[in-house]
Amino acid sequence: MSSIHPSSAGPLRLMTVHAHPDDESSKGAATTARYVAEGHEVMVVTCTGGEAGSILNPAMDRPEVMENMAEIRRAEMSRAAEILGVEHRWLGFVDSGLPEGDPKPPLPDGCFATQPLDVATERLVRVVREFRPHVLVTYDENGGYPHPDHIRCHEISVAAFEAAGDPDRFPDSGAPWQPLKLYYSHGFSKKRMVAFHEALLSRGLESPYEEWLANWPADRADPADRVTTRVRCADWFETRDKALLAHETQIDPTSRWFSVPLEIQREIWPTEDYELVRSLVDTPTPEDDLFAGLRSPVAVRQAV
Repeated sequence: MSSIHPSSAGPLRLMTVHAHPDDESSKGAATTARYVAEGHEVMVVTCTGGEAGSILNPAMDRPEVMENMAEIRRAEMSRAAEILGVEHRWLGFVDSGLPEGDPKPPLPDGCFATQPLDVATERLVRVVREFRPHVLVTYDENGGYPHPDHIRCHEISVAAFEAAGDPDRFPDSGAPWQPLKLYYSHGFSKKRMVAFHEALLSRGLESPYEEWLANWPADRADPADRVTTRVRCADWFETRDKALLAHETQIDPTSRWFSVPLEIQREIWPTEDYELVRSLVDTPTPEDDLFAGLRSPVAVRQAV
């Protein structure tokens, strides 16, 4: 089932950094569940509480839910973390919301996206130095999609990767620790949509991707072209879906998230995909493991 063997260096540590609760379940959740199952340590860091999120599941669109959105989203995140088997930390910033309109309104005072970069980075550095991850995963420079919190999440994750091992940066935020690899997650790709679209149609099933593909801008790059690392994790797709469904306010169980049967997903696209952007260990690409290059005690000792 697994091509990744336990490390002779003992459990390795993976940290994934996300903007809002539910992002950890829609981006790389099967990967994290797999590494947990294989005995490694995984921590999910959530930058904001998701307080500004809309209710996207009609069954949860009730006044009492909106009135208690922050508390409910914390409870949803706790359930998702339990399903995935990961440790979890809140950074404690306030959701910026997604500004809409022309011109777009200013972001709320004090929200995550308006925080000074060093203020937000210091808070993440503190968690990095506490957990001491070997690998850090975040979003690309576009945030996966251009939500201001996703972009700020990218910015502080890259900054924390650089700062956490520097004793001169944030000296009051714990003993220095240098992560060894930095990845961007790339789950939303045209190639993946095309593969599922064609697989559904070939089986006489309806595809939810036709409109998306028709509207994909001709000049828009496909993130799949940047992928260096494909982690086989099809056996954990069901766990991923259970974690997604734990976010009841955000995930409609009848939505397109679940329109491709798991058996088709496992056959057509059995991986979650990443881009290696920094590595302090030797690891040729393409890879099939976020811990590639870290599987021996010698490699880890030499790099740290």
